Amino acid sequence: MTTQASPPSAPTAPPDRIKGGFTKSPWATLVAIAFGVMMVALDGTIVAVANPAIGASLGASLAELQWVTHGYLLGLAVFLITAGKLGDRFGHRNTYLVGVVGFVLSSVAIALSSGVVMLIAFRIVQGVFGALLLPSAMGLMRASFPPSRLGRAFGVFGSLIGAATAGGPILGGVLVSAFGWEAVFYINAPVGALALALGMWLLSANAPTDPGSRMDVPGIVLISITIFALVWALVEAPSIGWGHPITLASLGATLVFGLAFVLWERRPEQPLIPLGLFTNPSVSIGVVLTVLMAVGLMGSLFFITFYLQGVRGMSPAQTGLQLISMTAMMAITSPIAGRILDRVGARPPTTVGLLSASIGMFMLSRLDGETGVPYMSVAFVLLGVGLSLVMTGATAAIIGNAPVRFAGVASAVQQAAMQLGGSLGTAVLGVVMSATIVSTLPSHYGSAGLEEPSSGELAGMQSTVAQGGAVVPEGADATVTAAVTEASNLAFLDGLHLAFIIASALLLLGAILALFMRSGRMTDGPVVHV
Repeated sequence: MTTQASPPSAPTAPPDRIKGGFTKSPWATLVAIAFGVMMVALDGTIVAVANPAIGASLGASLAELQWVTHGYLLGLAVFLITAGKLGDRFGHRNTYLVGVVGFVLSSVAIALSSGVVMLIAFRIVQGVFGALLLPSAMGLMRASFPPSRLGRAFGVFGSLIGAATAGGPILGGVLVSAFGWEAVFYINAPVGALALALGMWLLSANAPTDPGSRMDVPGIVLISITIFALVWALVEAPSIGWGHPITLASLGATLVFGLAFVLWERRPEQPLIPLGLFTNPSVSIGVVLTVLMAVGLMGSLFFITFYLQGVRGMSPAQTGLQLISMTAMMAITSPIAGRILDRVGARPPTTVGLLSASIGMFMLSRLDGETGVPYMSVAFVLLGVGLSLVMTGATAAIIGNAPVRFAGVASAVQQAAMQLGGSLGTAVLGVVMSATIVSTLPSHYGSAGLEEPSSGELAGMQSTVAQGGAVVPEGADATVTAAVTEASNLAFLDGLHLAFIIASALLLLGAILALFMRSGRMTDGPVVHV
């Protein structure tokens, strides 16, 4: 084991000036990256409300709709680490601006897609450009703010991501209702144009933070294959089964190439990811907590929209408005969390946040077909407050404890953990939903006086029921239609209950793990290369 201290921070240079005589400050950087960051975060969840419309318009199955979400996450997750290194090596400003332009162009291509396969392909491309954008944005912020003010900056940053992430269903509902599903992608054109203009105006000149490093090509190949194989397994397993040869091969490739990556990165010569970062317990715990937070957020949003629209019969716009309590809390709580973080460190707000999110998720696991709006709003408030606290605290734990020269890589690790957690959440909770529906739907049919479906019929019905719908026989009268719908909704709720209880338990486990985080202030400490 060798120890290599990061070079001392460069002396503070005189602040740059921008046209019109204003002085560039760290907050100018935050303003410049705000719209780009929100655009990427928005696209992770705005599709949740549009999924039913996309499915109806393009004839997509549940598995294909999951790929609409996971294709985006796949592009993000696979390319994030490489993108973080590119930002450190060639400069975060230029990398960020390229990401913005590519994200807008791919969004327009998605809206113009004529089939679900084409849509998924462009979603993957969109994710790749999002991967360029996000680590660079966080790298710019990490390099602009001193450690003593990073907590407040991360709070505002977390508020932007949280508001955009949770606000996606609201904006998506309005756009889908008024203009159709294509509008949720066209909206990125004006937002991206504003992000590009602000970036070119407010961001300081391009300045690589690790210009002398080389690109670790073998490491890039190994980590890309590892993440691709893992996400592929998580996406495909719910539809083809966890014991299917393709699933097992993907998981096997994840283990083999993941191990090869770790062994390769143990070399001391300019690794893609300095493994010494993870010798800091706060960094390692922060990564795990980010995964758990994403499982709760993405998993709940994916299925709660099917509950609100399918079981409760709400429109996309009504669905978005129902989620506004979570949106508001995520936007309000993150800046407060940042101020608390600067005073007491990451452990207290992160622990409290995980407990709050766990309680909110448990409340959602008690939903039924008649649950009132006040109850759901309280659950969403608890979930929104909790997830924003976790997002701020875990982000600060990972990036704040990494030296500035590795800001891009550290932020990429944080974002990769979030994207993989999102894929894991929808995949695992999707498996729970599907398995529960298959096991309970026949009994609900029997209780309703209907003929129980055969195993072959169940396989064909499962996808529709998991989306909050029902397979009504052609020509059925009103009585039969009502009975089939009621039985299908009950089976859906059975799956929802179990899935959300599991998510609640995972968040509670995270609260216990958060107690072992360091609560000290963030500093630019040494990096230990293993």
